[in-house]
Amino acid sequence: MSLDIDEQYEKIYRYCYLRVRHKETAEDLTQETFLRYLEHPHYSSEDKTLQLLYTIAGNLCTDEFRKKKPTELSDTESDGKDMEEDVLSGFELKMALDKLSSEDREIVLLRFLNGVPLNVIAKLYNISRFSLSRRINRILSSLKEYMGKEELI
Repeated sequence: MSLDIDEQYEKIYRYCYLRVRHKETAEDLTQETFLRYLEHPHYSSEDKTLQLLYTIAGNLCTDEFRKKKPTELSDTESDGKDMEEDVLSGFELKMALDKLSSEDREIVLLRFLNGVPLNVIAKLYNISRFSLSRRINRILSSLKEYMGKEELI
């Protein structure tokens, strides 16, 4: 099996960033994910490799939240570019995603942002592929309703 480390690295980074919402922390968690992955014997199936990577990353993100203490907001200056990008890249979608449960939001991000196959996500959540498909359809219907749109994705 040939695993494209660069492609998977970007996907795992996005996954971590969307969970911890801090660039440097996401970078650290992504690196730790791949270090731990490389310590394990390689699986012959790409699905199991992806499942292992996302499981490790998810556990590391959860551990990060457990040890994180509340901090005060910093008064760092922003050049406005990040804010403009956020608004242009889908404020409505972000607001709709925030209305979902954290697990539903994670499923949508895994499937549509990172392109993780259904069978891998189903194994991560210990549900059947059929149940996952129904759940994704329900989540997408909710997103459409929240956004007031007839078509989404």
